[in-house]
Amino acid sequence: MTQDKSYTTEEVAKLLRISKLTVYDLIKKGELPAYRVGRQMRVDASDLDAYKVKAKGEYTKQAAPVMPDAVPPIEQVQRTGQSTKTRNIIISGQDVSLDILANYLEKEERTYRGLRSYVGSINSLIAMYMGEADIVSTHLYDGETEEYNLPYVRRLLSGHRFVVVNLISRQAGFYIQKGNPKQINTWEDLKRPGVYMVNREKGSGARTLIEEKFRLHGMTGHDVAGYEREETNHLAVAGAVARKEADVGIGIEKASMLVGVDFIPLVRERYDLVILKKEENEHLIQKILQIVGSIAFQKELEAIGGYDLTQTGQIMYETW
Repeated sequence: MTQDKSYTTEEVAKLLRISKLTVYDLIKKGELPAYRVGRQMRVDASDLDAYKVKAKGEYTKQAAPVMPDAVPPIEQVQRTGQSTKTRNIIISGQDVSLDILANYLEKEERTYRGLRSYVGSINSLIAMYMGEADIVSTHLYDGETEEYNLPYVRRLLSGHRFVVVNLISRQAGFYIQKGNPKQINTWEDLKRPGVYMVNREKGSGARTLIEEKFRLHGMTGHDVAGYEREETNHLAVAGAVARKEADVGIGIEKASMLVGVDFIPLVRERYDLVILKKEENEHLIQKILQIVGSIAFQKELEAIGGYDLTQTGQIMYETW
């Protein structure tokens, strides 16, 4: 039956022919009821139908049964009997550390509900500028300054006040096949005949690193076989190398350990969180600083491996 069916946010986006971030925005505003199942947000078919009718101007509010697992989209009733608004916090980025952060935020702050958006660094910052994300992660390398993140954040969030907090640092480099049969050690080696690379999608931090390093070494995509093939995450890139569909890819060290390919470190990248400094975010900023700086949170990150936590929780930059 229709009332028993539910959709993921990706399925809702396809059905409504809108972006996934727009779906999150509807959930955030309380216009589309949703609830969490594990790490995934789901929308009941009956609620989606009601939204579509309402959008056509024909919707009349009716009481709907409350699902046992559902978290009310607008109000969360506390034990005191009083109601307080629940704020959906969209956390944008692809690293697993963000999933852990979302879980801690919900656990420690009942009035927040963490929603995850798995998009790259540049698209995350654009979503924040458009008001479609509350916390974004970024690992964007600038070849001119050899600095991470701040040059891009300043440009893309021009006119906004913001704070940049370090979450982790990690090694980025080449994924190569076991034993490095093609003897790939430098960026120039990617231009050699017989060397085939696999790329990352436009807007990702890894793709920005590739483009900046190509520019600094006088290279273009036309110089490198396989440049046009794109994958959307580190594991997919490492997997293509492991299956010998490519000789080299660029990503973080952790994925090489999981997939079983060799890794050549090239750069230590800083993975930061960005939050806009506005009145409604004052408590959110303090809560994030508290969580990220906590021993419990950092021990959980240490257990994953592959992270440098030397600067974790430090404010790297903020506007006034």
